[in-house]
Amino acid sequence: MKNESGKTISIWMETAEKFPTDGKLLADAHADVCIVGAGIAGMTTAYLLAREGKRVVVLENGVVGGGMTGRTTAHLFNAMDDRFYELERLHGEKGARMAAESHTAAIDRIEAIIRAEHIDCDFERLDGYLFAPPEEGQHDLEKELDAAHRAGLIDVEHVQRAPLQGFDTGRCLRFPRQAQFHPLKYLAGLTKAVRRDGGKVYTRMHATDIEGGHPARIKTSDGYLVTADAVVVATNTPVNNLFAIHTKQAAYLSYVIGARVPSGSVNKALYWDTLDPYHYVRLQHMQDDHGAYDMLIVGGEDHKTGQADDADVRFAALEQWARVRFPMIENIQMQWSGQVMEPIDGLAFIGHNPLDQPNVYVATGDSGQGMTHGTIAGILLTDLIMGRENAWQTLYDPARITLLALPEFLHHNLNVAAQYTDLVSGGDVQSTQEVIAGEGAVIRRGLKKVAVYRDDEGALHECSAVCVHLGGIVSWNSKEKTWDCPCHGSRFNAYGKVFQGPANRDLPQADS
Repeated sequence: MKNESGKTISIWMETAEKFPTDGKLLADAHADVCIVGAGIAGMTTAYLLAREGKRVVVLENGVVGGGMTGRTTAHLFNAMDDRFYELERLHGEKGARMAAESHTAAIDRIEAIIRAEHIDCDFERLDGYLFAPPEEGQHDLEKELDAAHRAGLIDVEHVQRAPLQGFDTGRCLRFPRQAQFHPLKYLAGLTKAVRRDGGKVYTRMHATDIEGGHPARIKTSDGYLVTADAVVVATNTPVNNLFAIHTKQAAYLSYVIGARVPSGSVNKALYWDTLDPYHYVRLQHMQDDHGAYDMLIVGGEDHKTGQADDADVRFAALEQWARVRFPMIENIQMQWSGQVMEPIDGLAFIGHNPLDQPNVYVATGDSGQGMTHGTIAGILLTDLIMGRENAWQTLYDPARITLLALPEFLHHNLNVAAQYTDLVSGGDVQSTQEVIAGEGAVIRRGLKKVAVYRDDEGALHECSAVCVHLGGIVSWNSKEKTWDCPCHGSRFNAYGKVFQGPANRDLPQADS
């Protein structure tokens, strides 16, 4: 997204272009492990494997952290997005306990890495507060408190209200020793350490083909080949998996605003409510020419990717929600969105890629906890590649079948099936003359559907509207100027260039 002055944001992204990487791959290479994707999961895995003495090569389509890690709100928490009582229902008391253990361990591991590598990334421990709207009552919070205690988080407690001036949350749950940080400053430190330990990090390198076997073979769009004993695909959602995982998770866009508030006017903590979709709030200290202030980061108003085009309405709803609860807001300085992969049973998919060679691994399904799920991925995948047992392996197994999540599985896949009716429907408009400058629309041209974008100078750009992943019809996102697939969340820029999987190649030109 862009702010009013036209500066591209999210709040973290200016850091990304400054990372110490190895530039572009200039020749074929061999590694013990090749990692595709340089977000939190990919770089944590690269760091931990490099510390084990493995030769690591990282291939990133853009810049380090330039994908969804750069769009996170960077909460570090073990208060599960999908609630402990729900995880207990789906995965049993032992599964809920391991979920709590793994997310707690992820925060601890991030803190330990920051200390060991002396990374200046604004890390700090703080409390998190979960509150319910007055009309919802306290029943769910009572259930969650009991389930959190059974999961081993015995320090979670009821408090009379969250420490917010001017807004009474009512009784809420306090989760101690949560944390926050600057995610891209953290990745900069990991990148530096990976290169110090002999790893290579290649940016603006698109992996077009990923094949397991001995060795694994990863081809790039520039014609180079990386071979490796193992390959990890950490691209938010797998670009090397056609069906097996994509039937078990759904892509959502989540919206975020950055509101300027006076420094110290809001108690620093993490705040979450229990609405559906829920809201999440944190603070980031900032400095400009006028002095110090705090940025209140407020997120929520999610919807399935490609199934709504009303971002302005959602940003307005976020602002309205925030201003009622935080009357000290001076102005809204930033707004952006990020894509979140929601697994049907509440936990990430980390491990061997289903139906693939045994040396191919994936990390996806982060839900709203990408920073901790991504760190869990680094820990778990390192153990698997090093041949060590890990107690979390079964819990996060990408091939798992959670029978109690069958209703959600059916609901998700019926929703996907419904999107394919667009194959036989009309277009958004009748002709290209109706597409105004700076906008896009899908038109029907005989038996084909064409995605038409008219740039700011009035020139038309046409590509196929059929997603190259599994054939859904893309939808125009007028806020971000992208083509979004409503089936599995693939995203393309206005000219059809892919930047978000599971699609791994561009939309073909309309005349091809």
